[in-house]
Amino acid sequence: MSKHRGEFGSRFGFILAAAGSAIGLGNIWRFPYVAGDSGGGAFLILYLGMVFTIGFSVMVGELAIGRAARRNPVGAFATLKGGAWTYVGYMGVLAGFVILSYYSVIGGWTLAYTWATLGPLLDSSDTGKLGAYFSDFISDPTQTIAYHALFMVITIAIVMGGIEKGIERAAKFLMPVLFVMLVALCIRALTLPGAWAGVEFFVIPDWSRVNADTVNAALSQAFFSLSLGMGALLTYGSYLSRRERLPGVAMWVTSLDTSIALLAGFLILPAVFAFGYDPAAGPGLTFVTLPAVFSKMPGGGLFGPVFFALLSLAALTSAVSLLETVVAYAIDEKSAARKPATLAMGLVIFFIGVPSALSMGPWADIKLFGKNFLDLMDYLASNLLLPFGGIAIAIFVGWAVSQKMLDEVFGGRQTLLAKAWLWMLRTVAPAAIIWILISGL
Repeated sequence: MSKHRGEFGSRFGFILAAAGSAIGLGNIWRFPYVAGDSGGGAFLILYLGMVFTIGFSVMVGELAIGRAARRNPVGAFATLKGGAWTYVGYMGVLAGFVILSYYSVIGGWTLAYTWATLGPLLDSSDTGKLGAYFSDFISDPTQTIAYHALFMVITIAIVMGGIEKGIERAAKFLMPVLFVMLVALCIRALTLPGAWAGVEFFVIPDWSRVNADTVNAALSQAFFSLSLGMGALLTYGSYLSRRERLPGVAMWVTSLDTSIALLAGFLILPAVFAFGYDPAAGPGLTFVTLPAVFSKMPGGGLFGPVFFALLSLAALTSAVSLLETVVAYAIDEKSAARKPATLAMGLVIFFIGVPSALSMGPWADIKLFGKNFLDLMDYLASNLLLPFGGIAIAIFVGWAVSQKMLDEVFGGRQTLLAKAWLWMLRTVAPAAIIWILISGL
């Protein structure tokens, strides 16, 4: 492989970087409120089952495509099969542009709240006042654009450093810090009076609450929390040494990603129950309910800023992988140098994200298909680009280039695991993702 592209220096570095790609706002922000809204323990069991079957299988396939071709999403599909499959690669690069454009805006919110919780924000436990504060903040164009810019600057700086000296070095620092912070917050939450009610809600299944919506929520969360179908893991796989066994690497990434989601659940739900707030508060659970929780928590003035710093780190590790997907396309297909390519792509994504930053404020009345710009970008990514990308990866690996992928993953050996993996990609995974697609539409 060309030194121009770079390569991860160690298995440990790759696992942390790939886990960082998967671990993001979906784990720490979205997972607890979806679990709360979907019945807790029953949702958790369904989620775990789907992560380690469907999610794991698609992840191995996506990593295998990248490593077999040693190229970005466009180059990978073009190299391995070509024809119409190349457009699947373009869809992955497009997903990087679209997702990072609004993801950076939300990442900016987490940076802003890290700062705000150091001030008077935690003086009130009134969710009405805290909701008004959040509404005022996201409707202020100066603040939202400034924090969006700051988040993108940090992301660009890491990706500019390259694979080993930029992304891998950052992952080796950020991921352990993220884990230690999350464990410390969990310990604090679990020692609150009344926290055990939240633990019971989270781990004890109430099967009477399970319906089609619960199954769909678990399947969607399993798929999206692993960052599948957006080309990021494919791109990271292209930098992975051929010495590494892909199933083992993928199991480590899946396990780390799931561990972080579980820790987030054991942090947020017990804390919410301890102070009598609603675990089904939806997206506002993080930016409205949790500040109220921290305001009542002994030591909340310390733990509040630590939590939002943790959220910022999780968002950053995913943002880096999204930008790298786009930059890898410029390097591989356009022969661009890394630093100018990173700066150029980062600036383009920043400007695409400005309408999302304004969509809760000055542009709130501007609707496209009944949605503001940020919601439209999220809908386009979550309900179209990622499901189509996931289906395409499953079919591509399972049917179009199955022998190449068996050679890449299992050395061509027809073991029971290899057969089960291929069967999962050929049948179960496409059917499950089609269900996500139809439900989302």
